[in-house]
Amino acid sequence: MYYNSLLTACLLFLLSVSCNPSGQDAAPFGKAEEQYKTYCASCHGEKMTAFTDRQWKHGNSDSALLASIRHGYPDAGMPGFDSVLTDSDKQNLVAYIQSGIANAGKYTFEDKPTTNLFQADSMKFRLDTVFSGKGDIPWSIAFLPGGDLLVTERGGQLYRLSSNRTTTAITGVPAVLAEGQGGLFDVAADPAFASNKTIYLSYAKGVKTDSGVVATTAVSRAILDGTTLKEVNEIFEAKPYWLTKHHYGGRLAFTKEGYLLISVGDRGKEFVTPQSLLQGAGKIHRIKTDGSIPADNPFVQQPGAVASVYSYGHRNPQGMAVHPQTGAIWENEHGPRGGDEINIADAGKNYGWPVITYGINYDGTVIAKSAEKEGMEQPVLYWLPSIGPSGLAFLSGDRYKGWKNVALVGSLRFRYLNVCHLSNNRVVREETVLKNIGRVRDVRVSPDGWVYVAVESPGYVFKLVPVQ
Repeated sequence: MYYNSLLTACLLFLLSVSCNPSGQDAAPFGKAEEQYKTYCASCHGEKMTAFTDRQWKHGNSDSALLASIRHGYPDAGMPGFDSVLTDSDKQNLVAYIQSGIANAGKYTFEDKPTTNLFQADSMKFRLDTVFSGKGDIPWSIAFLPGGDLLVTERGGQLYRLSSNRTTTAITGVPAVLAEGQGGLFDVAADPAFASNKTIYLSYAKGVKTDSGVVATTAVSRAILDGTTLKEVNEIFEAKPYWLTKHHYGGRLAFTKEGYLLISVGDRGKEFVTPQSLLQGAGKIHRIKTDGSIPADNPFVQQPGAVASVYSYGHRNPQGMAVHPQTGAIWENEHGPRGGDEINIADAGKNYGWPVITYGINYDGTVIAKSAEKEGMEQPVLYWLPSIGPSGLAFLSGDRYKGWKNVALVGSLRFRYLNVCHLSNNRVVREETVLKNIGRVRDVRVSPDGWVYVAVESPGYVFKLVPVQ
């Protein structure tokens, strides 16, 4: 018994030395993590993996990082820690930071598509091109009874793609402000489209003032008569308007009760809009299809609050879908540098931006000292580094082997499709497919279970077809 215990101890010691040639602690990042939190986090952010996703002004080699830790850059406000940390501590901290730098490149794929065939973990599929040559940014896809597709192009055009692949521009589309990140966004068919022929469009709406063109996110409903929009009526606009031309949100979805959900970004006014119930930006809104407010919206009775607000504290929601089984509202949103999120949006809940975040500013400075706070919701999943999520769809059918219960999310930044395998409202595994296909702006699942993706630059819509 004693001999076996001694032999086990010796083997563990030898393994620890072989894994750590310096003879340091077998878990070298343990102490370094604490030292990062103590000495670095207040300036560089709570999560080291967000801090390391950056352009390195003074270099990111071991020697450059060690020099920064030792001597700092006093003129830039960074102190040196040569007298505070031991040589071993500094080396461990360098190794810890290097692990984050390596992580920052995990979605940078070297392989480029050479055919229309792609391999997933459990199947192979090909891309069938169903839409192309109609602008640079196809922003959204919607399916109509009978097999026709609607496709928005951010420049302001709406297209109808017939089941025989004939593409026709639709007339009567509301005027949009196609500046910055603005333009024509989402399109959604009414749940009763077969009888009422109604669709909904979200877009950036601009108004000229003495200070310049101010803008907001707006939604109109219209009757689709063949390839013409009739009876176009604006049913929603987020107030107030802002001079900024980014972070519009703009996603649409229908709840199981038939209410219309609208995502609105913070409009770049993160310290003004997301936490204020007096502002329409930085929110998920819920309205009836005529624009009126459901009586059970969470802030209807609160004086001064925007009555359409359903949840708040959002940064820039770029994907939204209602889970087909549970009816839960899922959305994904862009963080800053790091901290992109998937959330389940519940009535009246606060999702924290910018009071809490897993990201930092684009210039490397800290936004929030903590990623958690009582009374604010935690995401289902967050990404470090940011992937630029856009589009969100659930897949539960049997067409795609191994994708029985997944959420599909497009990546704008890293140009791929992210497959989130789900269990009990958690993401238990991620799969990366369509690597380097282009900026994936939208992903949708047709009523008969086919996956479609909209890709930017140049603009395409592809159908994913499994190959035996």
